[in-house]
Amino acid sequence: MAASAWKPDSLRWQMAEPYGRAAEIGRRFGAAPLLGHILHNRGIDDPDAAAAFLRPRPGEMHDPSLLGGAEDAARRLARAVADGRRIVVYGDYDVDGIAGVAILLTGLRLAGGQASYYVPHRLEEGYGVNEKAVEKLLAEGADVLVTVDCGISAAGPLAQAQARGAEIIVTDHHGLPESLPPADVIVHPALPEASYPNPDLAGAGVALKLAWQFAREVCGSRRVDPAWKAYLTDATCLAALGTVADVVPLVGENRALAAFGLRGLPGSEHPGLKALLASAGLTGEKLDAYHIGFVLAPRLNACGRMGHARLAVELLTDVAGPRAAKIADYLAKQNAERQRVEREIAQQATTMVEQGGLADDAHRAIVLASDTWHSGVIGIVASRLVRRFHRPALLIAVNGRGAQGSGRSIRGFHMRDALAACAEHLISFGGHAMAGGLRIEPERIPAFTEAMLAYAAENVTDEQLVPSLRIDAEATLRDLSFRTVSALARLAPFGQGNPRPVVALRGCEVVVAPRRMGRNGATAGLVLGQDGVTMRAVGFGMGALADRLAAHARVDVAGEPSLNTFRGETRVEFILRDVRA
Repeated sequence: MAASAWKPDSLRWQMAEPYGRAAEIGRRFGAAPLLGHILHNRGIDDPDAAAAFLRPRPGEMHDPSLLGGAEDAARRLARAVADGRRIVVYGDYDVDGIAGVAILLTGLRLAGGQASYYVPHRLEEGYGVNEKAVEKLLAEGADVLVTVDCGISAAGPLAQAQARGAEIIVTDHHGLPESLPPADVIVHPALPEASYPNPDLAGAGVALKLAWQFAREVCGSRRVDPAWKAYLTDATCLAALGTVADVVPLVGENRALAAFGLRGLPGSEHPGLKALLASAGLTGEKLDAYHIGFVLAPRLNACGRMGHARLAVELLTDVAGPRAAKIADYLAKQNAERQRVEREIAQQATTMVEQGGLADDAHRAIVLASDTWHSGVIGIVASRLVRRFHRPALLIAVNGRGAQGSGRSIRGFHMRDALAACAEHLISFGGHAMAGGLRIEPERIPAFTEAMLAYAAENVTDEQLVPSLRIDAEATLRDLSFRTVSALARLAPFGQGNPRPVVALRGCEVVVAPRRMGRNGATAGLVLGQDGVTMRAVGFGMGALADRLAAHARVDVAGEPSLNTFRGETRVEFILRDVRA
């Protein structure tokens, strides 16, 4: 949790209901009933289902032929390759889009296809398929246009391409519009006529399924040859990057995809992935969703946020060793610059909210605009504002080319639906429940702000404005044995739909007084005790806790049991999320 997000006694603890068979499930896996409680909170209520969840299997990844449009698209692509037609893969500039582009581009080239790619410039073109880019690609001789992680709302540009004779294949996962765009085939997990078992595939996941079906088409068999099998293994690693980075629910197929991709990443021979891991100091390390979400994905996103994403695509496609290392190092520097710019904008935006009283009950959403902001990082800053003020936030960057906005939401407030309700003020918009983007004429910003605040006033409840922390179960320090916490670690990968377990410990003794640690004393460290058991607890971003608890001997705490390895020794540690004196 960010330092600015934590306030003493600021969270409402939401206690999950206990589960009667928790002890039975815990015994099955050599753990305390705590494991059974947490599995129950993920909808898993019997030992056999628990075993399946704790051990993801390849069979949980659905056959690609089930995905709406995948068989038709694979046949069309195989035919285009055989006919020597020029194929352009048009993708989004975030990690999900970049990974999806790399998956399809590499597969098309492996089949001998004349394939290239196009990723729009975030600052100059904005999100999605645009008419100028389509015109350019057609003028250069594109015969087939394949979209990745975009296109489902691009009716105008795609109609333009189709009228010029191009074959259009749309692959996307964003919310379906009222009218589907003109295309020869649409590959989408939520097409109503297809009833795909997992409507929450990420864009890279959709690309992986199409690539899998394409490999079958090229090989003429459901079983692919070794070269294609190796390609699909790397493609799964790339799809895992997109799946975790795009914050889709990590349950069912998405969980299996992320788990197998994370398992394969450290041993991948893909030169770009190897260079990316090396630049992040992760070579040979066991990876989890945290490493993707907070270490690898920000590096891949950085060049797209600060400029153009083409270098990230190059890194994930056919780059050689020395060039890969050079690009990976450049991405690391771009990410550092992105962090600097992000901090500046976050400070400015926070000041605007606090000085303007924009987070009171009369303002159930935050809409801010500035002509000094970098549009590549405003989405991240919007996320920070959501965490701090616990209401939907939209930031708009105004520049000489117009204005672009990015929004993040809270649970229960659908961001894309909110933008759709204010569409009369926008040039374009897109997104899903928790995030959205928009383009707008600068002079329309005041009217849009008024409309969005009015919509939020009608659709954000008092309860949604109160930040809450969902507690999976109450526990004791004795419950958090090494064996039990090791079992809890098997619940990974963690993410949307499968969060890290949070437990409450009541009546803990403060055995060693809390002290400030880390850069600028932003982290608090203390030792908790209960019934003869002691454990180290760490509160990231909770430096003020050390001062606040100086006079208190007993506390209730909520947080995440975790395993920490230091100098070759692994022990249980408690990561604090909230403390009540």
